[in-house]
Amino acid sequence: MARAPKPTFITELPMIASRAYDAVMLDRFEAARRLNNAVLGDGLKALALMLESKAWTAAKAMPKGEAKSAVRNARNEAFKACNQHFGFTKYALQAMATAHKNAAGFENRLDAHDTQKIASRVFASLQEYAFGKRGRPRFKGKDRPLQSMEGKSNAAGPLWHADTATASWGKGFCVPVVMPTKSKDPYIHACLQAKTKYCRIVWRMEGSRRRWFVQLVQGGAAPVKYEFLSSGQVVGLDIGPSTAAIVSDDAVGLEKFAPNVEQPWKYMRVLQRAQDRTRRAMNPDNFNADGTAKKSAKRWAKSGRYVRRQHQLSELERCLAAARKRDHGELANKILGLGNLVQIEKVSYKGFQKNFGRSAKVRASGMFVSLQTRKAESAGGKVVELNTWKLKMRQYDHITEVCAKKPLKQRWHTLGESNTLVQRDCYSAFLAKNVIESQHKRSHLREDWATAELLLRRAGLCVEQSGSGERLRFPTVEFKPLPSDRIARRKRFVRGQARDVVASSEKTMREPASPTQSASRTP
Repeated sequence: MARAPKPTFITELPMIASRAYDAVMLDRFEAARRLNNAVLGDGLKALALMLESKAWTAAKAMPKGEAKSAVRNARNEAFKACNQHFGFTKYALQAMATAHKNAAGFENRLDAHDTQKIASRVFASLQEYAFGKRGRPRFKGKDRPLQSMEGKSNAAGPLWHADTATASWGKGFCVPVVMPTKSKDPYIHACLQAKTKYCRIVWRMEGSRRRWFVQLVQGGAAPVKYEFLSSGQVVGLDIGPSTAAIVSDDAVGLEKFAPNVEQPWKYMRVLQRAQDRTRRAMNPDNFNADGTAKKSAKRWAKSGRYVRRQHQLSELERCLAAARKRDHGELANKILGLGNLVQIEKVSYKGFQKNFGRSAKVRASGMFVSLQTRKAESAGGKVVELNTWKLKMRQYDHITEVCAKKPLKQRWHTLGESNTLVQRDCYSAFLAKNVIESQHKRSHLREDWATAELLLRRAGLCVEQSGSGERLRFPTVEFKPLPSDRIARRKRFVRGQARDVVASSEKTMREPASPTQSASRTP
């Protein structure tokens, strides 16, 4: 039985690498890339032979049985025997990697632990491919090099020296890192108090410059940067391809994901068309007469202008990704300031990518949900995904208890048989917030609606239409951002064992906010 993973977190520090160190590390990464391809080729051959064997077919035909039963154990033993016979195991691939390293003469570039770690990573990717969790692993070319190397422990491979604030990799190779002072960045120093399991060397391109970083995989839970004063409160979220509707006891909002990210589609299209013209001019033999690329093996020549434009595109995407990550973090912190128990409707983010491609690419709602889940668990809460097919929050009406389908273009929900209009996403977030034991409870919804309706009306997300019989005109609404003053700005770096302990005394000392005060927090 596989052991449960222990809590870990990553602390990243930039390295001060000179040109000489840059050349040495690139040489070792190139050796690791070639070794990775050699091991991957052997692993794919072993996997193909095993899947075509009669023993594997017979093992698949065996009944699965229940957990911890004799039938299940017999089936597992049959699969294990197949893996051992065809050499599709982690240790077999590690032996292959060692043989390839010695034959290539990489002893001075990669040690035994680096070699074993490369083989372990290849085996993990092959296992996911064999079980259908991921696609076929790809070989690493010069255009797709390895961008990270890690050790097995902090005793071999890349090492971290806390006393001198340096990272070493092999004999005579020691690189200092940028270490801020404790007064300037106390969070980094709090992270470094934990035990370092192993190190990872990573490089990224920033503009036309290669930057090196050391990632310290630390044991235990990460220190809590902020202390949230809303432990135990429930927040309802409705996630869309580009917006998030938030409803809590104290505030409501309709937020746009990554509002500071504006994709320059026209400028990128100009660069891509220029790239295509350059590629065709430099490689005329790689295209057919009708302009399509040949499918046979070929080499692509790149001009200097092509490479410069390629760097421009990659730098543009890097800046957009950094801004997107920053905006997602700010929104996640705002939501945690309202409550650390977040209830959302389970949706398909791949469906967002299929139906709303550009919005999903720029706004990245799925990435936000994963970030919100991690932050909520770190703050002692959790994110609960609700059953979409059972609750039908886009169709349900708590007044009439009737589910009625609405077209996607209808953004306002008519409440019951009245003339009250509620913004559709915000109403779904209100229903998600009040789901108890995986079901809607009418009495609880009616009781909580009195408070939520006041907040929604003051935020302009709930309006009253005239009952004169004229056609209802659904109003448009601008994005209503959430306040950020609910986050406690006092930094208390407590360890993970105490992070779910919120200052209950401070919470009890706070007086309950009046409706006027609650509405003042909303824009």
